[in-house]
Amino acid sequence: MKRRAFLSTPLLLLGSPARCADDFPEVIAGRPLQFPRDYGAHPDFRNEWWYVTGWLADASGHASGFQVTFFRNRPGVAEASPSRFAPRQLLFAHAAIGDPRHGRLRHAQRAARAGFDLASALEGTTQVWIGNWSLQLLEGSYRAKIEAPDFRLDLRFTPTQAVLLQGNAGLSRKGPSPRQASYYYSQPQLTVAGQVTMADAEAKVTGIAWLDHEWSSEYLAAEAVGWDWTGVNLDDGGALMAFRMREPAGAVLWAGGSHRTPDGRVRDLAPQEIQFTPQRTWRSPHTQIEYPVAMSVRAGDVQCVLDPLMDDQELDARAGTGVIYWEGAVRAVQAERQIGRGYLELTGYGKPLKL
Repeated sequence: MKRRAFLSTPLLLLGSPARCADDFPEVIAGRPLQFPRDYGAHPDFRNEWWYVTGWLADASGHASGFQVTFFRNRPGVAEASPSRFAPRQLLFAHAAIGDPRHGRLRHAQRAARAGFDLASALEGTTQVWIGNWSLQLLEGSYRAKIEAPDFRLDLRFTPTQAVLLQGNAGLSRKGPSPRQASYYYSQPQLTVAGQVTMADAEAKVTGIAWLDHEWSSEYLAAEAVGWDWTGVNLDDGGALMAFRMREPAGAVLWAGGSHRTPDGRVRDLAPQEIQFTPQRTWRSPHTQIEYPVAMSVRAGDVQCVLDPLMDDQELDARAGTGVIYWEGAVRAVQAERQIGRGYLELTGYGKPLKL
C-alpha cells in the first residue's frame, strides 16, 4: 500500500456543504430495496457505510468483541475534473478488537481516495477495500480481512436469516423532518468463523455477528449532538435494534428500532416505544470523556440492561475521521439472565458529532 494515497480528511470537514443538497439524491419513501443490487455501493449518495460487529470465542471459550466498518463519502468536489487523482469518492475504515485480557480496545483506521486499485466500493455487491483491508460478499457469505499493526482479522460471516429491512420497508427516519432519513437494512444472527492474530499468536475463533448497511445524503438534524444505538442478537434467535438521537441537554430528538421474533415477524418501533436509561458511567482515562457504558433499554415489548464486556472500548479516530466514540460488545441481561449479545454505540459525548 502506498501511504501517499491515504487522506486524513476528518468527517467534520466532509460534513461541510461543499455542494447544494439538491445535487445529491434524496431518500424517498416507496423505493423498494432490491437485492443483490443494494448489497453494493450507492456512489451518488453523500454517505454510506457497511458495519459488522460481533462476539468471538476461541477454543478455550474466551470471549472478545470485534468491529469492522467501511465508510464511503462523496464530498461533491472536483467531480468535473478529468484527473484520476480527483477525490470524487473517499473511503475510510475502522477496525477494533475488544479483549478483556488486554484491558483496553485495540483499534486501527485507514483512509484513501477511491481509485488506482488501491481503494474502492463496488456497485451491485458488497466489495469494499482499502489496500489489504477488505469486506466482500462471495457465494452467499461475507469475508473481512484486516491487517493492522496490533492485530489481524480473517473472518467469514454466514447469514442464517433473511435480510432485516429497518424502518418502513428499508427507509429509516433519523429526525423530525422526513428528509432526515436513510436507506437501512441489517443482517443479524450471522455465524462467524475464522482467525484472529495478536502478538504473533493466531487463534481460531467462532461467534455471532450483526451487519448493517446504510446510505443517505442528509446531514444530522442541526439540533442533534449524537446518538445511542444498539444491535442485539437475541439468544432465542430474534434480533433487536434500537437508537435515539440526542439534543445538547440530553433530550431525545428522535428514536426508532425494530424487533424480529424467532418466528420471523418484524415490528417497526415508533419513537415513543424506545427508551435509553443510563445505569452506570465510565470516564475515559485517555480523553476524559464520560460515557454511559451500562444502559437500560426499552424497545417495544423488550426491556433489558446492556452490560459491557469491558469498560474501555473507546475508539479515538481523530487522526483519520476526526471523531471519538465508544463502541463496545455488550450482553443483554433481563432479570439477571443473559438474553442476547450485541454492540452498543455511543457518539457525541465529547463534542457534537458532525456528519
